[in-house]
Amino acid sequence: MGVQLDIDVLRNFIAIADATVMSRAARQIGKTQAALSQQIRKLEDAVQQPLMIRNGRGIKLTIHGERLLVHAQKILRLHDEAVAEMTGVSLAGRVRFGCPDDYARVFLLGLLQNFSRQHPQVFIEVVCASSPRLLERMKDQTLDIAIVSRPDSPDRDQFLRCEPFVWVSSKGSDAFRLDPLQLALSDPDALDHLAATSSLERAGRDYRIAYASDSVAGLLAVVRSGQAITVLTQTGVPPDLQILVPAASGLPSLPSVGITVQTARPNPSRLINRFEAHIRSVLPML
Repeated sequence: MGVQLDIDVLRNFIAIADATVMSRAARQIGKTQAALSQQIRKLEDAVQQPLMIRNGRGIKLTIHGERLLVHAQKILRLHDEAVAEMTGVSLAGRVRFGCPDDYARVFLLGLLQNFSRQHPQVFIEVVCASSPRLLERMKDQTLDIAIVSRPDSPDRDQFLRCEPFVWVSSKGSDAFRLDPLQLALSDPDALDHLAATSSLERAGRDYRIAYASDSVAGLLAVVRSGQAITVLTQTGVPPDLQILVPAASGLPSLPSVGITVQTARPNPSRLINRFEAHIRSVLPML
């Protein structure tokens, strides 16, 4: 009998290729790194070619791995389409999905890729904005579903995950020493803005809002210039910026924020229900 390619192993191979880091893929899949490494070794033995190379920055596909990835994606797409059609769970339509700007870089790929593979007839329209603006659009029902940030509370078990707020500056910058402190923050009703200003006021530290916008790209550009510092969730900090530790910088501590998912309608469609369930299962592992 010829080479047999296991569907689950191919699915995990794609997840590793997408994640580029074995530990991240293991968290997303719910398996140990050792188990995934063993599956990849068996897959390499089956195709008699090296598929992945580990380096200091994570996982890189070999030429043979890149070729297999193309075939694996086709195989899984056809497999999932066939299963969906035969079991009567095929989905089609449009989802208007809101995601906060600072989460988009970290979460969007992992949230959208697998769902799109499983439901290729679904078109997901993404809107990125601050949580207050997304909630406004949910109220107007110009969005169907959104990830939003909420203030931390004792009811943490209702959140999909909690993220600490952190002070952020350009690497090597001494902007945190300025008096008054120069801040780049999003809209006044956004949680990062409220967390920064309230903590500084409690600490008696003078500050000035040097740049205010709901565009995270604009905020980060100001921070990268060294003119100001900002507040982000720890997960959302780009690798070229640095986190300012309160004990070393003299800045006050910041609260955490809860991340949850909401739908615009009390009785959403089957498609929106399915996408919400997908977010609830995937987001905590990203």
